[in-house]
Amino acid sequence: MAGDGLDTPQAMSVLALMRETDRRLTKWLAANASPCVHRVLSAAEETAEGTKLWCGAAAVMASLGGWRGRKAAAAGLAAVALAQLASNGVCKQLADRPRPPKEWFPHDETEDRPDSSSFPSGHTAAAVAFTAAVAPAWPLAGAVCAVPAAMVAVERVQSGAHYPSDVAVGAAIGLTGAWLIRRAPSLVLRHWL
Repeated sequence: MAGDGLDTPQAMSVLALMRETDRRLTKWLAANASPCVHRVLSAAEETAEGTKLWCGAAAVMASLGGWRGRKAAAAGLAAVALAQLASNGVCKQLADRPRPPKEWFPHDETEDRPDSSSFPSGHTAAAVAFTAAVAPAWPLAGAVCAVPAAMVAVERVQSGAHYPSDVAVGAAIGLTGAWLIRRAPSLVLRHWL
């Protein structure tokens, strides 16, 4: 599109640099993960598949954490729903980015990856949304959730499902979802009452 600013030489060189950085980081991570690290990351991602991990964590928080646990669980699940809607329901429908080439990866996990757009990482969006929404209500639970959330984000690149920029944008969507869930009550009160 002429005049949108993305066709200038500076914008083109920035996009080319981003693509090259994505390519290099993806290939480096794929080549340098030990088999043990690969297995651990794959197990973390498998547990988080379909938001199972975050729903399970919310159930534990709600049942064991009293009022604070129920508040954290509700915020976490609401943020996951919002992040999933934004990443999988909107962004993936608008973007049509192919997954990283299978030949970059020395393992067979690329055979299981979805056919949907690589951009953005919905797994990362959900993981970050849950963790960031839980942390203000229950900081210890947020810190505990941050470990598998980070593992899921790294695994999405290491497994060949995403480029690092897909994961970064997924994380940004997750943070935005958590922020909106936290701010929603005051925004509603301020604008509608």
